[in-house]
Order: sequence, then C-alpha cells, then structure tokens
Amino acid sequence: MLVLTGFVTAYWATLPPALPGYAAVRDHWAPSESWLYDRNGELLDSARVDFQARRLAWTPLDKISPAARDVLMHAEDKRFHWHGGVDWIAIGGAIRDRIEGRRVRGASTISMQVAAYLSPELAAPGSRGIRDKLRQIRAGMALDGGWTKDQILEAYLNLAGFRGEAQGIGAAALGLFGKSPAALTRDDALLLAALLPDPGADAPAIAARACALSQEEDCSRFAGAAASMLGPARSLQLDPGLAPHLTTRLLREPGMRVTTTLDKQFQEIATTALRRQLQGLGGSRARDGAVIVVDNESGDVLAYVGGVGGASTAPAVDGASSYRQAGSTLKPFLYAMAIEKGYLTAASILDDSPVQLDTASGLYVPQNYDRAFKGPVTARSALAGSLNVPAVRTLLLTGVEAFRDRLWDTGYRGLTEDGQYYGFSLALGSAEVTLMEQVAAFRSLARGGRWAPLRLTEEDPHPEDRAITTPQAAWIVGDMLSDPNARAVTFGLDSALRLPFWAAAKTGTSKAMRDNWCIGFSDRYTVGVWVGNLEGDPMRAVSGTSGAAPVWRDVMLGIHDGRPGHRPDRPEGVEAQRVTFAQHIEQPRTEYFLKGTGFATVAVAPPESRRPRIINPVSGSVYALDPDIPIDRQRLAITVSGEVTGHRLELDKRDLGSADGKPLILTPPGRHRLRLIDLSGNVVDQVLFTVR
Repeated sequence: MLVLTGFVTAYWATLPPALPGYAAVRDHWAPSESWLYDRNGELLDSARVDFQARRLAWTPLDKISPAARDVLMHAEDKRFHWHGGVDWIAIGGAIRDRIEGRRVRGASTISMQVAAYLSPELAAPGSRGIRDKLRQIRAGMALDGGWTKDQILEAYLNLAGFRGEAQGIGAAALGLFGKSPAALTRDDALLLAALLPDPGADAPAIAARACALSQEEDCSRFAGAAASMLGPARSLQLDPGLAPHLTTRLLREPGMRVTTTLDKQFQEIATTALRRQLQGLGGSRARDGAVIVVDNESGDVLAYVGGVGGASTAPAVDGASSYRQAGSTLKPFLYAMAIEKGYLTAASILDDSPVQLDTASGLYVPQNYDRAFKGPVTARSALAGSLNVPAVRTLLLTGVEAFRDRLWDTGYRGLTEDGQYYGFSLALGSAEVTLMEQVAAFRSLARGGRWAPLRLTEEDPHPEDRAITTPQAAWIVGDMLSDPNARAVTFGLDSALRLPFWAAAKTGTSKAMRDNWCIGFSDRYTVGVWVGNLEGDPMRAVSGTSGAAPVWRDVMLGIHDGRPGHRPDRPEGVEAQRVTFAQHIEQPRTEYFLKGTGFATVAVAPPESRRPRIINPVSGSVYALDPDIPIDRQRLAITVSGEVTGHRLELDKRDLGSADGKPLILTPPGRHRLRLIDLSGNVVDQVLFTVR
C-alpha cells in the first residue's frame, strides 16, 4: 500500500499541464505584424502593431531551407527523430556529469522545449528541482505522443526566441540576415543555432559557438558574419514599403492581412514619379506630395501615395487625405453647372477685366495668376486657361449657395459652412479639400456626371452611382479641359498637361503658393497629384505646371504605356457647330453645345446694350505720386464703358463733366470716391481708390 500510495502521489505530483494540439497552436498564433497586399496578392507593405515581441507569420516547415532545418535540429536535439520526446541517453550523460563535477550539458529535447513554450509554468524561474524536471519529461513525452515530429520541429522553429525581441525563425531571418527562412544558408543556420543557448551573447562568443557546431578547422569567416548579423537591423529589407500611409490607415490589429484595390505596378509608377519630382524641386522649394490613381469604371484606387519622405519635415502625415485649399481645381464643376443650367455655352464670351464686388467684409477684387487681364474670352478659354475673373463672373450667374451645394453633392465634404461663409472666393477654390475627394469628383466628370465613393480594399462595397452633372455638361467640360489650344493662352502649347493621347486636366494653386494641384483623367483612369509643404509654409517658385503637373504627366504616361487613352464618345444631346468670332476675339472653330443652344457667330454687343460702368480706375487701387515728376504730368485717366450719353462723372462730390469725355484728373493724396451718375441723378457705378 505504501508503494502504491507513493506511486499515485508521484504520478499526480508530476502530472504536466494539458497541452493544446498542433492545429490550435497554429490557429492561435498572433503575429506582431500586419500585412497590406495589392489586388493580385503582391505584398505592398507591413506594419508592426504589437510591440511586446517581434513575431511574423507562422512559417511552415516546407518554407524553411533544408540546411537551416537540419542544422538547428542537430544543434538542439541530435537524436530528435529517434526518441519519444525524452532523450534518455542525454539525461544519463547529464547525471554522470553532475556526479563527476563536470559542466552539465543540457538534456532538454526539442519536444520538451516546445512543451515549455506552450505551458510557460514548466520553465518558470526556479523550475529546476526533481519534480519540475519530471513534469517537463512527462510533458515532452505527451507532446511526442500527440504530435508528429514535423509538427514539433515546425512549432519549435516558430516559438523559439533567437535575439532580443525576435521570436521565431521568420523574425530572426528577416531581422538578422534580411532574408526569408527559405533563403537561409548553412552558415546562417549555424549562427542562429549559436544564439539559442544565449540570445544575448556578443559576436565573438557567437562566432566561437558556430565554429564548434560546424566542426570545421577554418572558422575565420564566422567572426565577420556574426558582427554583421548583430549590426544595424534589417527588419525592412524584404518589405517593399510601398504604401506606408495606407498601411497606417488600414492595419490596426496584429495579424491582419488586408487585400487592397491597389496595383503594385501602378503604385511603383506613382511613387517613382513623385520622388523624382520632389528631388528635382529640392527641399527648399517643395518638400511633400501625394498621388492617387483610380480606375474610372470600378472606382478602385490603383495607387495611393501619401508621401515619399525625402526632405519632408512631416513624413508621417498622409498628404492624400489631408485637407488643403483647392485653388482653381473647383472651376470645372462651376462651369459644368453653368452650362447644364443654360447660363453659358463653351463659346459664350466672358469679360476678363477688372471687377470689384461688395461683400460684408469689404470689396472683393479678384486677380488672375499673372496679374494681367485678357479682355473678352470664351468660357472654353477661361476654363482651360484657368482665368480667375471670368470664374467669379460665372459664379455670379450660378449663385454661391447653389455652387456650394453642388460641390457637397460631388463629395467635397470639407465644405461644412454655407455659401455665404465662402463668398465669391469659392470660385477660385478657397475651400479645403482632400486629394481623395478631388479624384472622386473628377472621376465623375469622366463618367458622365455620375459620382460614387472610391474603393480602397476588396471588402469595400460597390456603391451605386449618383447623378450629379448631366452627361452632356460633363462631356463638354471634359472636352474644354482637354483642349491644348484653349489652354495655350495661359500655359502655352507645349506644357506638361499635353499628352500624346486624349486626356483632360486641371491645375490649381492655392493662396500664397501653399498648395499645387493637377487632377485629370483619360477614358480609363483618373490621376490626382498634390505638391506642397505639409507644415503649411509657402512653396518657392513652384506653379501648376512646374509642381504637380510633371508628376501627373509621368504617371499618365506610365499607366497608359502601350494602351493610350481615347476621346470619349459624344453623348446624345450635344451638337457640333462651326463658330466665328467678331473682331478676332478667338479663332474660328467647331464648338460643342447642348442641343438647341448653338449659334454660328459671336458678335460684339453695341454700347447701348452694355451696363454703364467705370473701367478705370479699378476700385481698391492705390496710386503713388512720384516726387521726381512734375505734379501736372501725373494725371489719372478715367475710362467708362457702355452707353453713357448724358451721364456725368463726380469725384468727391465735384462735377467732372460728361462721362464720354474721358477726362484726365489730378488728385491730391488721400482716399477718393468716383461716381457715374445718370440723367435722373442716380448713381449707376462708383469706385474707391487711394493716392499716396
């Protein structure tokens, strides 16, 4: 009874904890990383999410090089395939060494070590007594009885700690050698095996241990290899690092594998084009940029570059999703709205001359980019040439509130205020937008005015289209944006916007040169580019065609290589008409109109049809008297337009006589008010200007 009682007591006292099965261990493996893939399963990027330990994906045994498997197995457990979880020969040798007072060799088998990894209490600090060793032995035997040898070896190579925070052969191979486990050589494996007894050992100790394991006479190579292995981390050498900002946005949990809509080839094209341009501009001119490429038909984002680092002082900020001032990139939607409602045609004449508008905060006096005025221009030339004053005049036709609502419907969700808040500057892009919003909006023009959200992952739904602009107005605006002749008035005939195939494009530059945009589309893709400084400081000597446009051009050429874009088919309801212009305002051409709105001739309106107004001086102007010029030679010419027969001019309540006399006035320093008064004594126009 005493023997039986002792046996039962010893059995229960040394009973090891229950161990999970192989399938459960694999299923519960939690990598510290997450991975981002393109639409074809190609790795784009990865992110470290769990910082307790560095664990990559579980590495199957057949993905580890045979040399590494054999070396690591023999170094840790030379009789692994011949014992049942416990190496009794090794245990006997350890007992002998202890009795003889020699250094005791380790007798734990790979099976016993895996059991300890699965149940850490088996290898807790201080677990070196006879009872603890018996529990470890029994756990090793139990594991060997329930798992195959390949499963045990695979689990060991994935669970073992090699160096620092690197757990598993995947993290060790990548962090120490910049390789995948399948690419490890025999020497690599010897160095890894030398780490296992003491992961914190220095290079000379590791080299000596690797030499002993190799059983070679000439081991000189291991000294340099060990020093190199422990040098700067190579944790990203196998990681393409192509979408860091999207990785930060989408990868939030350890072990996530997100398949995006991106195409690795398109991502590389966009990244290369942006990096080349920013390097060319130099950090002193512009430091940051972003690129998005979208498939017009599906709405899939094929490239998403939030930045490329380089000289950036805010490399972690995602330039593709940051709100920035839109500049002239909103003008296409303004003209589309005006054409759709019948307020304008592409051949309508807009006056690009000084204008001043009374607002609640004072006079609003828009200027063109080059500070010059072109006079009468067609809507086509005004949009393609990005003229500001005609855009403001167009906004007067559509109304600020209606245009703000149109932009909201087109996905610009940064416009959270009403139209009165933005005022007339909304025509020139005073609102803040993101590059994603820009590309989605321009894609709607490419698709006949149908807008839908963009897709970033394969799990994103395919939303239904929402009709925003009529197909006819969208097509006409796209034709205007693709016209190199209309664009020449501002950009010249050979700008970065001109491609060897059909494409429509619009540039934009925000106030104080803080943002530079180029958004455009072909029949297949929409490409958006932003260049600027994420910290908000102005760029130096960077314009629409020298900043973002070269990137847009390179990307468009790259993604259309061998498959050029084609002009979209003209929709029903759009008619072509040959148009000539009086006084050679523009060259005769074939123009496109909404059905029923076409005309053949643009004539000059007679004076009596125009509203009488003061053209010069422009309200808000400041004139400086030159002390070196005689005062009577510094007169200001007054110019009026329209039918002004019988009208009179009044300066500071002083009558200047008939308005059609074009008087030259001499004014003293100060603020002055000039009025145009009709026969009834009504003030029909007035301007304020200052002389210093």
